[in-house]
Amino acid sequence: MNLNSSLFHTNKNRLSRILHEDADASKQIAQELISLLPTGRLQPIVIVCIGTDRSTGDSLGPLVGTLLSEKTENGSSPFHVYGTLDDPIHAMNLQEKLNEINQVHTNPFMIGIDACLGKLKSVGIVQIGQGPVKPGAGVNKELPSVGNAHITGIVNVSGFMEFMVLQNTRLNLVLKMAKTIAEGIAEAQNLYQVKPAITPFTWTVKQEKTL
Repeated sequence: MNLNSSLFHTNKNRLSRILHEDADASKQIAQELISLLPTGRLQPIVIVCIGTDRSTGDSLGPLVGTLLSEKTENGSSPFHVYGTLDDPIHAMNLQEKLNEINQVHTNPFMIGIDACLGKLKSVGIVQIGQGPVKPGAGVNKELPSVGNAHITGIVNVSGFMEFMVLQNTRLNLVLKMAKTIAEGIAEAQNLYQVKPAITPFTWTVKQEKTL
């Protein structure tokens, strides 16, 4: 959980903000995500959903992970999902889980998903951008940054007694945001195709000399 929506190490020019209630919100999320994914090389795409179901405000990540896992039960998805309600990734096991992911996948492109707090007018906004998310602010822990890209949802207001704010965040809002994010990622999975890098081949033609 990030306590403030500005806690991202990212290029500000690549940060998109999408209201989860927009009619085409999931499509916007898919398009933004596709624009961030690697092209021209085979690289596993790993979705790291961070959070815990012990706090409604911090349950966005594992809810997204669970919804995505249900959509891809046959294992045919090109994306690999970690962090669900059944097996959450949180402050206490984050480094261990990241070690496991790096053992299973070679040079993965990670997308960190987490909840955050922000300004009142920003509640309900989904943010997508380059660079990692920095979890752990909510528990005053120094945790590793996660992701080559990130998706975060602003679930409540920051600034005062954040722990209590998280505990009293409406599950209805968090669930709606999780469904929108999961639908967007699922759509991106269907659209994403790795295009192999093609090295231009130049034919060398030797001109015959005339006598």
